Amino acid sequence: MPNRLRLILGVKLRALRHERGLGLKQLAGKAGLSVSYLSEIEKGKKYPKPDKLVDLAHALGVPYDDLVSLRVDKGLGAVKSAIESPLLRSFPFALFGVDPEALVALLAGAEDKADALVRAVTDVTRAYDARVEDFLLAALRAYQQIHGNTFPDLEAVADGLRPELGAGDAPGFVEADALRAALESRGYRIDTERLQTDPALATFRQALGADGRTLYVNGALRPAQLAFLYARELAFLALGAQHRPRTSPWVRVDRFEEVLDNFEASYVAGAVLLPAAEIDAATEALADSEAWDPSAFRDLMARFASTPEMLFHRLTQRVPQALGLDELYLLRFHHETAAREVRLTKTFNLSRVPVPHGVEADEHYCRRWPSLQALAELDRRQARAAGRGETDDRPVVLAQRQRFVGDEVPASPTEGAEFFVVAIARPLALRPGVNSVVSLGLRLTRKTKRQVRFWDDPALPRVDVSLTCERCPITDCRVRAAPPTVLRAREVRDERQAALDAL
Repeated sequence: MPNRLRLILGVKLRALRHERGLGLKQLAGKAGLSVSYLSEIEKGKKYPKPDKLVDLAHALGVPYDDLVSLRVDKGLGAVKSAIESPLLRSFPFALFGVDPEALVALLAGAEDKADALVRAVTDVTRAYDARVEDFLLAALRAYQQIHGNTFPDLEAVADGLRPELGAGDAPGFVEADALRAALESRGYRIDTERLQTDPALATFRQALGADGRTLYVNGALRPAQLAFLYARELAFLALGAQHRPRTSPWVRVDRFEEVLDNFEASYVAGAVLLPAAEIDAATEALADSEAWDPSAFRDLMARFASTPEMLFHRLTQRVPQALGLDELYLLRFHHETAAREVRLTKTFNLSRVPVPHGVEADEHYCRRWPSLQALAELDRRQARAAGRGETDDRPVVLAQRQRFVGDEVPASPTEGAEFFVVAIARPLALRPGVNSVVSLGLRLTRKTKRQVRFWDDPALPRVDVSLTCERCPITDCRVRAAPPTVLRAREVRDERQAALDAL
C-alpha cells in the first residue's frame, strides 16, 4: 500500500475523531480495535483491512467511501499537499532521525496553521528557484558532513577493485584503456561516437543504454575524464547500485537513492584512480614544505593524470584523514567567456564559516576570491593566444590567504575566519567558450598552522574578501563589480533602529 494512502487515511481519521470529541480509547472500543493498532493507523504506519475500515466508518458515522477516498476536507488540504509533494516523497528524513509520518501527524494536529506553513515553504522555494533535486543535493551534503566526508567502506570497495584492474598496491594511475577493457570483459559495449556526433547529446558525458550494457561515452572528453567514467561504471557494478542515474550529467532526479548511488560510485571511482595511501603521502609531503610552490598541484594532477576537480574532491576526502584537518570547503564556478556572468555550480562546505552557496543568485560574487581571479587570468591568456591565432588551454593555478570581512561572516574571536585557498581554472572539454574553476579552501586554525608549514609563506598574497560585492564593506576595492547595496540598506536600517532606540 503506497505511503501516501496510509498517511492520508491517518490524518483523516485523526481529524474525524477530534471532530466527534472521541479519545483513542473510545474510538478503538467502538470499532473493536486495540488502542495501539488505532494509533498506528493514525500515524500512517498501518493500513487496515477492508472489514476494519468498515468498522471505523461505522464508529465515526461516515460513509465507507468517504473514509477511504483521497479527498479531504478543506482544512486538511495543506496536509494532503505536503503528503503528496515530491519533496516529502523523496527527501531522506531517516538520515537525520526524522520520521516523515510524525511530521505529517504534527501538521495534522494543527490544521489551521499547517496551510500557512506549507504556503510559506512553497513561497520561499519559488523565490529561490529551488527544485526537488536542490533539496536532495543539500541532503547529500549534510550526509557527507555527518560522516566527515570519509567513508571507509567505500575505500574498501576501491581497494578490492584495483587488483582486478592490474593495479594492486602498485603506484600510478589506472589507464582508461584498462578500465574500458574491464567493462568490456563484463559484457559492456562502449560507444564513443554517438554522443559527440549528435548536437542534442554533445554536452552529455555519458549515457547508459536501455539494455543496461551499452555505455555511450563522449569521445571528446579528456583521458582522465574517460577513466573516471569507466571507473564509476565499474563502481556501480561493485556496489550493486539499484537506483543509479543513467546519464551524466543527469536530466532530472526524483529520489534520494539516485543521488546517493551516484555519490558512492563517484567516491569509489576517485579512490580507484587516486589511491588513499598515495594521496595521503603526497598531502603530507606538501604540508611539510616550508614554502608554497604553485607547481605542486600541477605536479599532483600530472602524477595522477587527474583533472583539478577529481583531485580536489579526493583531497576533501583524504585531508581530514591524512592531516586531521576537517574545516575545508570546495567551490566550482563556470564562466561563459562571451558574457560577464559567473555562476556558482557546486559547493561543499565542511567549515563553520559561510561561503558562497548559491542563495545570492542575483548578486556578484567577490572578485577578490582566487577562483574569480583565476578565471580572469585564464580569460586574458586565452585572448592573447587568440590574437596570435593560437589556443591556450593550460590550467591557471592561484593561491592566497584570505580573511573574511563584514558581519555576513562572523569570525572566531581567537582565530578569525581566515583560509588558505588554491584555485585551478581551465576550459571545459564539452562546452566551447566556457571556463571552469574549482577551489579548495582550508581554514587556518591553530591545528592547521601546526600541520601546514607553508601557511605563513610571505609569497602568499593576503587578501580581505567578502561574500558578494553587494555585501562588501571594503571601500578601496578596484575589482568591485557592483555597489554595496545590501550593505547600505542594512546600514540605513541600523541607523533607523538606533534612532528609534534613542527615541
